[in-house]
This record gives sequence, C-alpha cells and structure tokens, in this order.
Amino acid sequence: MDIKQLKFLVALDETRHFGQAAARCHVTQPTLSMRLRNLEDELGLELVQRGQRFEGFTEAGQRVLSWAHNLLAAEDGLYAEAAACRGQLVGTLRLGLVPLAGFDPMRLIGRFAALHPELRFQLFALSSEQILERLGRNQLDLGLSYVERLDRQHFTSLELADTRMGLLHDRRHFALDAEQLSWGALIDLPLGLLSSGMHFRQSIDHSFRSRGLAPRPRLETDAVHQLLQAVDAGLCCAIMPLDSGLETLSQHLVLTPIADAHTLAPLSLILRRSAPRSAVAEACFAEAQRLLAAP
Repeated sequence: MDIKQLKFLVALDETRHFGQAAARCHVTQPTLSMRLRNLEDELGLELVQRGQRFEGFTEAGQRVLSWAHNLLAAEDGLYAEAAACRGQLVGTLRLGLVPLAGFDPMRLIGRFAALHPELRFQLFALSSEQILERLGRNQLDLGLSYVERLDRQHFTSLELADTRMGLLHDRRHFALDAEQLSWGALIDLPLGLLSSGMHFRQSIDHSFRSRGLAPRPRLETDAVHQLLQAVDAGLCCAIMPLDSGLETLSQHLVLTPIADAHTLAPLSLILRRSAPRSAVAEACFAEAQRLLAAP
C-alpha cells in the first residue's frame, strides 16, 4: 500500500466518477482502476461497487475511506507542521461555509492570505450539518456555520456575528425607499428564498410564522448566485444577511434592514478539538480572534 492509492480512493469519493478521479490525480482511468484493485487485493476487501460506471462504496469501503481521509490529512499536517517549525505556514486551508452568512468570509481569508502568501484555499458551500460532519471526519479544517447545539467536547467555536437580515432588491425594478421594513411589508412582494431546510431559510420561516404570516416565494433555490441573478433580473427580492457584502456587488443593489430580523443561532467559526489538527487551521482561528478584537 502507498499513499497514492489512498489519494485515488479519496478522489473517487469526491468526484463519484472514475474518469474524473483519474483526471484529478493526473493518471489514466485504467491506471486508477488497477491501483484501486491492487489496494482491494492487499486488504482482502471489496471497496468499490462497480458496474458500467461507479456505483458507490461497499460498507467496508466506507470504513476504509474514513481512514484514508485521516491518513491523507495527517500527511498534509505533517508537512505543514514541519513548515511551521521552520517559521513558515504552507499548505491548504479547507473551509466549509453556509451559503448565507452575516459575516463576509473574505475579510478573514483576504487578511490571512496577505499574511501567508504561500497558502492555498478550498471553499465548500455546505449546510450546517454537513460542515460538522466533515469537520468530524477531518475533511475540513474550519467551518463557518450557524451553531445551535455544538458538541463542545469535540469542537471549539468563535462567535462571529448575530446575523441580522435585510431585503435585497434592485432599484431599477423596485422602488423601496424605507429605511427599515417590517415582515408584514414583505408578504406581498415577490420573494426569492433559499431552499427549505437550510438554516437561513428556517430562520426566515420562523420569523414569518411567529407573526402569523405565510409567504409564497416566487423562487426557491439552494444556490446564492441564482438568487442574485433573479434579483438582478427583477424577478424577485431576496432576504439576505446584513454585513455580508452582497449589496456591493452591483451599484443597483440595495439592502434594506428588516425590523427584528435575525437568524435563530449566531454565526461561528468552528475548529475541531481532536488531532490531527492542522497548524494552518489553528493559525487562521487565531487570526479570526485578532480580527474580531481589532477596533
């Protein structure tokens, strides 16, 4: 067994496609398939369910895959730790983010990147549940997520913001001149919302229900860029977090605060407590603490 076989296995998990996994690993598809079969022979286990295409992992494959993620993270951590001992910070920061947050993540990423120009960043748009799951499996270094019930034994967190909400609209299509809007004022507007089940949407639904209101959104999506496209086209207005930087994307966008509008849980930066924990993740968490403490 060698580390490349584990990288092939993880690439297959992330792409769910033999050809794409091979391209990511810069090998041919026959080579990737052969090396995975060699790994199965060495372990005496069937790891991958095969048909004419990739069909998933066996139960044993899922268990081996979890170890593969840990071993690869440990390898990356080893190199990063060695660099840290030399006074350098290198490697990749894997950050999971909820789709809508009342904190512009580029404030932190830009500041951290300026301090450590050799770093690379991988950003993943995920639900709160997915972020905690991937942090637990060491598939992420940090998570930017809404936290209601956090397992403090396994995670530590830094509260970033009590996310407040506003109505994002394009002034070319809607004339809303109020300095602040009520929830009742939104009910007759064509609204674009994130899909049901996402934390930000749950907070919106709770705010409407608690006032006896039942909106009928004109558009629902799980992608923020589609919401922004719909607002730009005049198809709808969208309830968005304040202080997210979204209104600066176009001179035509206006984000008007909504009275008594905030998410059910605060937004927090989350770090695993258990090893392996990368030096990059710890340094970024510490930088976030300094950013919040700055006047």
